[in-house]
Amino acid sequence: MLTKDALFALSLFPYLAFLWFITRSGKMPKLALWGFYGTLVFVAVTIPVGIYAKLVYKESLANVDFLHGGAESLLTIANILIVLGFKNASDRLRKGEKN
Repeated sequence: MLTKDALFALSLFPYLAFLWFITRSGKMPKLALWGFYGTLVFVAVTIPVGIYAKLVYKESLANVDFLHGGAESLLTIANILIVLGFKNASDRLRKGEKN
């Protein structure tokens, strides 16, 4: 049976494939694409910060508020970029613009 950590690590491969395909397609709104890459940055930052929380504070990341809040702010920014990217693309389509 897979542990949650192994499953998390394996889930990165489909996400990387997703990023590769949407980048190559050229059809993703640029701001949204930045947001999807920002999600990857969130993951890359959260892993060492979680290890730091465990080693230094002997707590999970979720229990060290200032570290957890900082990490989660990266995810919030990524999500905002995705939403704004799609909103801008939707607005342009509504006005009849292509790009």
